[in-house]
Amino acid sequence: MNVDSGRGRLARSRAMLTGVGMAALMLNSTPMAAQGRSAAAGSTKPWSLRMSESVMKRSPVVHQRWDYTAGLVLMAIRQTGESQRDRRLVDFVTTNMDRLVKPDGSIDTYRTDEFNLDQINQGRLLFPMMVGAKDGRYRKAADLLREQLRKQPRVAEGGFWHKKIYPQQMWLDGLYMAEPFYAQYAQVTGEASAFDDVAKQFLLAARYTRDVRTGLLHHAWDASHTQRWSDTTTGRSLHAWGRGAGWYMMALVDVLDYLPAKHPARSALIAVLQESADAIAAVQDPLTGLWFQVMDQPGRSGNYLEASGSAMFTYAFAKGARMGYLEPRYRGIAERGFNGLVSTLISVDADGTVSLNGICSVAGLGGNPYRDGSYDYYIHEPVVANDYKGVGPFILAALELKR
Repeated sequence: MNVDSGRGRLARSRAMLTGVGMAALMLNSTPMAAQGRSAAAGSTKPWSLRMSESVMKRSPVVHQRWDYTAGLVLMAIRQTGESQRDRRLVDFVTTNMDRLVKPDGSIDTYRTDEFNLDQINQGRLLFPMMVGAKDGRYRKAADLLREQLRKQPRVAEGGFWHKKIYPQQMWLDGLYMAEPFYAQYAQVTGEASAFDDVAKQFLLAARYTRDVRTGLLHHAWDASHTQRWSDTTTGRSLHAWGRGAGWYMMALVDVLDYLPAKHPARSALIAVLQESADAIAAVQDPLTGLWFQVMDQPGRSGNYLEASGSAMFTYAFAKGARMGYLEPRYRGIAERGFNGLVSTLISVDADGTVSLNGICSVAGLGGNPYRDGSYDYYIHEPVVANDYKGVGPFILAALELKR
């Protein structure tokens, strides 16, 4: 296998992906960068198909629990199957979904009373599966998830709590977890009033997480201003975490697919997308086309170029440009991001199996042990390969760019 493993690889990855280390990587053509280039030249298959097939090879059973990360990669694989007219991929997704969605519409391992927005995201796969289904299980499962949102705890201004265990907190992650499902459900069922609620979630999150100095969205907002990770004046978390902003941007370009063209908030949402895109594009690494783990600290020691956020921005910019929400130049920004992912963070085994490296494994706020949202916290979470939070957006970006 071309990608080594264990603590040694983790240490080398961190050194490699700092700003200084990345410059050396590109100038000296180290094995990972060279492998990415040779991989690009060594196959005529699109990257979306190559990565989808690699996921299927590594993990015939994608998950044992209803989970947002599995939902993300399964959605990307299904879209690849539809794009390639490859039934293998669509059937792979159906098999994995049917392990958890029962004939009566219940969802194995899912609990409504947790009020966890993460549990909503996988429900997006239910909509295409409803088509042609005779037993109604997928619609019943979607109704179950919609019922959670009806009862989801909210801050005083109406924004969803990220989870019941995180009271009074809106996280950027939650926008991707809930809103695309919520908007598509509203479209499919004709629940027009839900679009107002969907728009409200985006506008509240942008209002309270945006740093007016940089224009970047920070990871979360605590409406109570009591969390140790929050600023006592604004309630905003301390830093602009790349993947957090990536979740928000992907959510927004997807929700606009379903929001009615004449909805009164549509122009405001597009303005938020444009303003956020400008701020994110301004901190794109000029050498690699990638983005740093902590975007508001690009030159700081220990910071590194991270795969999942980079893939998310690449997808959002490519789609935003295609749909006309963003200026055409964002297509070029997306192309540079994708080229950076392939040349810098992709590796390929001798048998053709593709890996995406340099993915932050997990990052959150609060909890036990307590995550304080400091710069030191974000740069010391594990860096791994092939986490679905990076792989899924990489596939989606490849599809958008037809790469």
